[in-house]
Amino acid sequence: MKIITSVAELRAHILRWRTQAGLTAFVPTMGNLHAGHMKLVRHARDIAERVVVSIFVNPMQFGQDEDFKNYPVTHERDIEALADADADLLFMPDVSEMYAAGPEHTTQVVAPTGLRTVLEGEFRPAHFNGVTTVVAKLFNMIQPDVAVFGEKDFQQLLIIRRMVSDLNMPISIEAVATVREADGLAMSSRNSYLCAAERAIAPRLYQTLLDVRDLLLKSEPDVDAVEASAMEQLRDAGFRPQYVSVRRCADLGMPKAGNEARVVLAAAMLGSTRLIDNVKVSST
Repeated sequence: MKIITSVAELRAHILRWRTQAGLTAFVPTMGNLHAGHMKLVRHARDIAERVVVSIFVNPMQFGQDEDFKNYPVTHERDIEALADADADLLFMPDVSEMYAAGPEHTTQVVAPTGLRTVLEGEFRPAHFNGVTTVVAKLFNMIQPDVAVFGEKDFQQLLIIRRMVSDLNMPISIEAVATVREADGLAMSSRNSYLCAAERAIAPRLYQTLLDVRDLLLKSEPDVDAVEASAMEQLRDAGFRPQYVSVRRCADLGMPKAGNEARVVLAAAMLGSTRLIDNVKVSST
């Protein structure tokens, strides 16, 4: 596996690839890789002849009171895992390489209002513009045929798909199902922040989402009441919930009919750790 840290070297390497046949798949990450990330890499390996992974902790997608400076960095372990997974190229730029004038002065790619301002956007107002900006830059640098994202960050996945469509980027976006621990907790780099007592409580978030899904499948209940009950369930378990919301899968709008594809999304604080998760609602 080749490791590259500069945009100039990356572009030269990609240019050589473009003289060869076959697809290039790209997996963007912020490092501290776990089994969920590796599932994305394996999927990329299955669908393309060349696999590029990036590790870049993007300051633009962190708020003032968030964990940018303390975000876990595990480069040696990550490099070993990616080599074992047969990735072809790892791009690991520093902040100055990605944002020559500094993140605060860079041109931004603004996420669409209807998707960026709800749910996560209510609690992290600058987050998705940071995501779309860095992903657009990485797409321009790597020019992949396919990019692979996980469904755990469901809202992010929809925003990336919309960006690609709106900006006419010739890139296919592939989604991979959330990877979970044996007790149901969605795998996340931030799970390492949980103390033992919090880790024992954390799976209740997923269980609460399953409870909401089951209620929706059994009948057509008052959705507002179901969401409020789920929030109370999380409080009783020790969380500080920010939202539990039933939305349309297609665009995160409010469902209007029972036969629309729906997803239940939630975010909650557990101690100082913010956890997000989602479960799709389906009768098939």
